[in-house]
Amino acid sequence: MPQLGETVTEGTITRWLKQPGDAVAVDDALFEVSTDKVDTEVPSAHAGVLRQILVPEGETVPIGTPLAVITDSADDPVDVAGPAAPAPPVPEPEVRRPDAPRRVPAPQLVAPRGENGFLSPVVKALLAEHGLAAGEVVGTGREGRITRADVLAVAANRRGAVAAPAAAAAAAAPSTVAYPPAQPGDDDEVVEFTKARRNTAEHMVRSLATSAHTLVATEVDYHGVDGVRRAAGLTFLPFVARAVVDAIAEFPNVNSSVGDDVLIVHPHVHLGVAVDVDFQALVVPVVKNADAKRLHALAGEIAEQAAKARAKRLTADDLAGGTFTLTNVGAYGTLVTTPVINQPQVAILSTDGVKMRPVALKAPNGEWTIGVHPMGNLCLSFDHRAYDGAYAAAFLARVREILETRDWSQEV
Repeated sequence: MPQLGETVTEGTITRWLKQPGDAVAVDDALFEVSTDKVDTEVPSAHAGVLRQILVPEGETVPIGTPLAVITDSADDPVDVAGPAAPAPPVPEPEVRRPDAPRRVPAPQLVAPRGENGFLSPVVKALLAEHGLAAGEVVGTGREGRITRADVLAVAANRRGAVAAPAAAAAAAAPSTVAYPPAQPGDDDEVVEFTKARRNTAEHMVRSLATSAHTLVATEVDYHGVDGVRRAAGLTFLPFVARAVVDAIAEFPNVNSSVGDDVLIVHPHVHLGVAVDVDFQALVVPVVKNADAKRLHALAGEIAEQAAKARAKRLTADDLAGGTFTLTNVGAYGTLVTTPVINQPQVAILSTDGVKMRPVALKAPNGEWTIGVHPMGNLCLSFDHRAYDGAYAAAFLARVREILETRDWSQEV
């Protein structure tokens, strides 16, 4: 299993794209893997023939576990065990050729283990968040590993046990225990959640439980943007991104995270851009140091990251480190969107549909007239713990002002 990011310690094989006997070229997509950070295709580092698959689809294994055997030709012998490794044996990373010597990974790749076996970073974080020890949770994963669902189930049971005496004492008070899962009827279709869907669901619920979500929206006249972006072959999104990073320079608290009774303001804008993948998953690749990039550079990197996301070529590092997020649903003609904050950030901006509409315009002589301009809304969900509505509204007004008044022809 290859290293798919600094904090990733295990992965689940979701699909093998080659089968035993298939020829494999360097950089051929070999398998799809799902981690707590990303779903992606993994290319082969070797050319030859895939002789044996060691980890079947659906199995979750630590980083460094051998996954398959590739030989130069179909006639070469297959030796899965390979040469003996120094004790204690540590599997080599990614796909291993049968004649390759074993390498011992650096100590930081060795995952921690608890009373119930391997603990992923997400599981460790959940245990700490809910004040649980590994020994209090029975693992239902492979080889008894503790999964997120195991921790959440124990946490929910504990909340229910704590809430019961309070409910008996004050029956009129609303319950704080989550509703139990729905049960399907005879005619219902049951669609299993993918790992990506589960990750998104958990992230969204935890975000709503963490941040004091508040919405502020404004209407933008894109007349000054429209002609320039058409001539340059661009969408509205990179113009919004450019306006956002410039406005953040004046309102730096928007680009922050909430710590332990402190606000952690980030010195650079690492801009996340939400990307839908075939209506099956939502990923947020990050344009690093967006505040140092002009319009065309932003447009190019946003398009590149979106293409990698849809091709399942993102790495965990592509998704790491975001400080502010844009989500663009305007292509569907939306009017107002209330996006959920991408933790641990404190704000996310939605770009909604842009439509030609009649607007009141002031002529040079001071008289009012009617014109038809491209108009659309920008909606900012922000964490009220980090700052107040006036600050959020002033930031959004500055974004609008930049979009409406800048001479964008100077950047194309």
